[in-house]
Amino acid sequence: MIINFSVQNFHSIKDKVTLSFEAGTSDDLEDYYIIKPKEGLRILKLGLIYGANASGKTTILKALDFLREIVLNPFEKKTDIFNFNPFLFDNHKPHESTIFSLEFIQNGIKYLYEVELFKIFIISEKLIFFNPNKAIVYERVTDLEKQLSKITFGNKIKINKEHKAILEANSLWNNTVLGGFLKTNIESRELQEVINWFKDKFNKVVKPKTNLLGFVTDKIESNEIDKNHIIAFLKKADFKISDIVIKKEEMDLTPKDVLSFIDKIKVGEEGINRIQINSKIERTEIYFQHKFEEKINYNLEYFEESAGTQRYYQFSGLLDLMIKGEIIVPIDELESSLHPDLLKHFLLTFLVNSKNSQLIATTHYRELLMEKDILRNDAIWFTEKKEDGSTDLFSLADFDSSVIRNTSSIYNAYKIGKLGAVPNLSDYYIDMEDGKE
Repeated sequence: MIINFSVQNFHSIKDKVTLSFEAGTSDDLEDYYIIKPKEGLRILKLGLIYGANASGKTTILKALDFLREIVLNPFEKKTDIFNFNPFLFDNHKPHESTIFSLEFIQNGIKYLYEVELFKIFIISEKLIFFNPNKAIVYERVTDLEKQLSKITFGNKIKINKEHKAILEANSLWNNTVLGGFLKTNIESRELQEVINWFKDKFNKVVKPKTNLLGFVTDKIESNEIDKNHIIAFLKKADFKISDIVIKKEEMDLTPKDVLSFIDKIKVGEEGINRIQINSKIERTEIYFQHKFEEKINYNLEYFEESAGTQRYYQFSGLLDLMIKGEIIVPIDELESSLHPDLLKHFLLTFLVNSKNSQLIATTHYRELLMEKDILRNDAIWFTEKKEDGSTDLFSLADFDSSVIRNTSSIYNAYKIGKLGAVPNLSDYYIDMEDGKE
């Protein structure tokens, strides 16, 4: 699970901002919000990020995704370039480095991972663990003239010279050491633990248009997600769905027919999850079974269901994974296609039933801030665009009692701009003659 995440000079983020999941001293909703992975550490399950459009909410999630990507998908060539921009609305920042810092827990051990880079190479990188005392796993610097990485391991880390040389050779100047390790046939318990955390526990960002249909359905078929749990989630959310039927069909096609078939069918929108162009096409169809008062079952194809039903089926798969295991799920625009009551139900189901997972979400649904009985101040965050166009990030817990009292309405304070993070709108009048000669 994540303890803290910091980023600097990345897209709209100019100065260092930090998203923290360390819980404050309040014991509000302790049983529902707090994870205690080790003695003395209290970590929040939930982080909700509010803010105006273009204020940087999504950029926080993009930064998390970017860090995950450079660890798990290392470049193959030294000439490959990182896909991001530094802060551009400044004379100096485009020429300065971008810095990421991530503090997290893996199997009861605390790690701190830091990486500093430009678009074409990594300047430095560091991995530290605390077990229980602070110890360096490795430090890496790049020789810019030779475009070579130099890795120094800590005293407590056992690695022979030959393996170290192989790892340095695979850690291209635009690769992380962790990415280089993925391409190297050597053994390192510490590096493997960190890789496992990024791969197994740290999910990619779910965007409003992300289609999780194939992901969830595949995991139902492999029994990683329990279909009965999904049906239970859908029933509790009042969708009147009594069963989920998954049908597979193989179709024999000539190569000419394949192109014609693909042209007629919208891949990913008509239930085709896998296409094997080897004279066969495998088609997966999903039906939701509805049972009404007459006790007659009606099967409705997935794509005939409403956008909200489709979205909640996908989210139910995430719920099952979050409740049963330990994963981190970032979601952009959590409320997309969901009724406000359904959004609240989703959050409560997660908070009440999950034990070790975290949910990081951006949202515009400010009415949720009325629900003081289900929200903690330290779980609510805001992004705001500063005068120079850069992103600021701050927590509701940062405000003192002169702004937010226990009896205050957070919703009203946010709505009137007392907490910031709202658009600064002008009047509605448009002068159609303006600009004409």
